[in-house]
Amino acid sequence: MQDKIIAGKMKAIRMHSRGGPENLVYEDANIPKISKGEVLIRVHAASITPTELTWNSSFTDRNKKERFPVIPSFEVSGTVSGLSSEVKHLKLGDEVYGLLDFWRNGAAAEYVETDATEITLKPSTLDHISAASLPLSGLTAWQALFDHGHLKPGQTVLIHGAGGGVGSLAVQIARWKGAEVIGTCSKNKEVIVRQLGANQVIDYSNARFEDVANGVDLVLDTVGGEVLNRSYQTVRRGGTVVSIADDIDEELARKYGAEGISFLVEPNRRELREIALLADSGKIKPVIQDTFPLRDAKQAFISGITNHNTGKTVLRVID
Repeated sequence: MQDKIIAGKMKAIRMHSRGGPENLVYEDANIPKISKGEVLIRVHAASITPTELTWNSSFTDRNKKERFPVIPSFEVSGTVSGLSSEVKHLKLGDEVYGLLDFWRNGAAAEYVETDATEITLKPSTLDHISAASLPLSGLTAWQALFDHGHLKPGQTVLIHGAGGGVGSLAVQIARWKGAEVIGTCSKNKEVIVRQLGANQVIDYSNARFEDVANGVDLVLDTVGGEVLNRSYQTVRRGGTVVSIADDIDEELARKYGAEGISFLVEPNRRELREIALLADSGKIKPVIQDTFPLRDAKQAFISGITNHNTGKTVLRVID
């Protein structure tokens, strides 16, 4: 059911045309209505991905039809304010978090509706701001390392961008799994990457990573381009290179006897529960660069685009 008292208007960040942060508007919008299998969330915090304003999915549905006005931000933490009768694993008032469908409106608003399969109970030890920073980066790291990279204890993984949103969680999750972790990052992030658990850190401004790392079992690439292509020189024959940033050069992969995989993260409630357990047991900790109130979303996106952030940028919807 959806409470009658929350029918009406809400504050939201919306875009009425394609563009950058300059097109973001803080304005009134209708509180969404839920359909079969859906949940209405009162948003407490929403995390942003600076590049999401360049994604086609941010402005179209799965049939590539434009759907303006749109609401950004696909990572959410909040409370259940309404749910359809088909939803059995949640109840009104539950504190939840999750990764939303990229082809629907996001969570930069006071309320968001979502399919119940995309959310689960948030980590009980984390506040909403910390919880909102986990879904996209956590699921991306998990799926890259395990679903696609099949990382096992004792193996060695090279993680590019180890100080970023995905990289910082990938370092922690890989270490929890018992892997040997090599991270590449800028000099100013060396200390934090070591603190996160990397066994070895390569400052890419002072050394070429392929001259330092060799024979690794898995490469997790968050950069793309030349970095991705050079990564094949570090992986053992039969190893794997997984990229979340660029397409795989199949010919290059064959040359080095490696498997190359490029993928887009998908919502996954079971894996979100695993990540929540890791957070509650202290095995992983969110890395947050900055927080902004909802009305300042434009500045939050500008900051994310112009700065090489460590960790995530989060919108505070309820202070």
